[in-house]
Amino acid sequence: MARSADRVWQSAERKDYCNKEVTLRVSYAPVSALISNPKNWAMQAGDMYGRRYSPLNQINRRTVTTMKVAWTFSTGVLRGHEGGPIVIGNTLYVHTPFPNKVFAIDLESQRIKWKYEAKQVAGAGVPACCDSGAGGVAYAEGKIFLQQADMTLVALDADTGAVIWWVRTGDPKFGQSSVNAPHVFKDKVITGIAGDDFGIRGFIAAYSVEDGALVWKGYSTGPDSEMLIDPVETLTYANGRMEPVGPDSSLKSWAGEEWKLGGGTTPGAYSFDPELNLLYYGSGSPSYWNPAQRSIDHKWTASIWARDIDTGRVKWIYQTTPNNNWGFSAATEMLLADIPVKGVQRKALVHFDTNGFAYTLDRVTGELLVADKYNSSANWATRIDLTSGRPQLEKQYATVPKDVNVPTIGVCPAMTDSKGQQPSAFDAENGLFYVPTSAVCMDYEPFVVEYTAGQPYVGATLSMYPAPRNRNKAGGFLAWDAGLGKLVGARQESFEVRSGALVTAGGIACYGTLEGYLKCVDAADVSKELFSFKTPSGIVGNVNTWEYRGKQYIGVLSGIGGEPGVGTTAVPEKDKELSAYTQLGGQLTVFALPD
Repeated sequence: MARSADRVWQSAERKDYCNKEVTLRVSYAPVSALISNPKNWAMQAGDMYGRRYSPLNQINRRTVTTMKVAWTFSTGVLRGHEGGPIVIGNTLYVHTPFPNKVFAIDLESQRIKWKYEAKQVAGAGVPACCDSGAGGVAYAEGKIFLQQADMTLVALDADTGAVIWWVRTGDPKFGQSSVNAPHVFKDKVITGIAGDDFGIRGFIAAYSVEDGALVWKGYSTGPDSEMLIDPVETLTYANGRMEPVGPDSSLKSWAGEEWKLGGGTTPGAYSFDPELNLLYYGSGSPSYWNPAQRSIDHKWTASIWARDIDTGRVKWIYQTTPNNNWGFSAATEMLLADIPVKGVQRKALVHFDTNGFAYTLDRVTGELLVADKYNSSANWATRIDLTSGRPQLEKQYATVPKDVNVPTIGVCPAMTDSKGQQPSAFDAENGLFYVPTSAVCMDYEPFVVEYTAGQPYVGATLSMYPAPRNRNKAGGFLAWDAGLGKLVGARQESFEVRSGALVTAGGIACYGTLEGYLKCVDAADVSKELFSFKTPSGIVGNVNTWEYRGKQYIGVLSGIGGEPGVGTTAVPEKDKELSAYTQLGGQLTVFALPD
């Protein structure tokens, strides 16, 4: 096991860091047992597979129409409230964006048991491109884990909020920041990095749950040894089959040392298959979007990864957007589901990429099985070739070989993507995936850019607007059959839908809107709205559910901001319209059926 060079173990330093006495008392509870009990919501996605499904059915398509607000909690923080609470037994743990507070709330009385408020590096909230959100907290072995914006990973005592250990995972001075929720799989805390727009070289890292020691770290670009890639044993999909990536697969795809500023960051959700012992996640876009300044495929940005959880070694990898002209990212969620694909039962990985295509892969082998547009407005590529695995580009919407400073008009989707980091959900009962979507296009003009540490490194200007074919509707919520690559149902929303979805055994699927409405629809027919309630601010958080004392609850974080805030304000006419519905402010709203 490798030890982190940034470990800080002195009790005095740890005491100063959190302004309270440190206690190492913890109460152990295995995560596997917690997630098997539907009364809990013990992980950000509800389980290790990223499915966001609950077998609870007290709130169902018949009773949801009577749902009322049970209680609320104000976080006292502005900015974008992403992610959602976790619930373990009689305690709810909820986080905030920068300055990254954590509250433990007693479900019986709604009293705050403890509060953690980080002392962060000055200016830590500055580097993030799109506000300083946070994806949430994780739990394991009596500890609550928080990844702070200042690249500090913290383990807190779940009973008291005291700091047990902390470790630096990067340096904000170089534009590094973090917005992801930590994920605990086996005995490791998995965390990543944000900052594609700041010339950051992406990585993912595993730390010991027990003491915060670095176990392994794998980069998205660069030498094989630093990416933990084996040129023979690591495979990728090409020519209709899985083939070795070959030596220096990343280095050969970059000119000179561009890979050191290459992007491919990892701000999204991570999934894990305990049977295969594989960690799945996606990497972000190349750092600067002007492709005239760099080489073609820029591996391995905008890619889907499968790594051995114990060693970090890459088993297979697939690039969704090679020759990335547009800033598309693969860092959205990976849903692991066993589904029929074209009549054959498969252990599948389903990924709704920001580029507008939905990918179904064999998660054991990495083989590409299905790839079709879930965003009907996507026009940058006509299709994904299932033999080469590469998109077939529509030349009209490519920015090269045009000259720099020549705009490309009408590219769909825009860089704010067909969907954001907010995750989809999977219903194992009906086999459908429920996806929050955006329908925004852009005019895109690249320019030459030079790197300055801690400053944006983009190389493009753009203007954004709702997709013309969507009649001024900028978002939606859809049901998708990933085995067939087929749209089953859809509903439109006035603004981008940037809330994480929830689906339950009660036959309902729920999500939030930027105006601030929590909505629940019939999972069998998403066009049928069953419930709607206006929360105080726009929703960019996730919808979660749990049970306490025999009653099912549904909770959602509201508080507009984050990338959706940036995306919306880039569409002036929509921004003016949205301001009539919502303002900044963080709140957890919890719903239940009447007594």
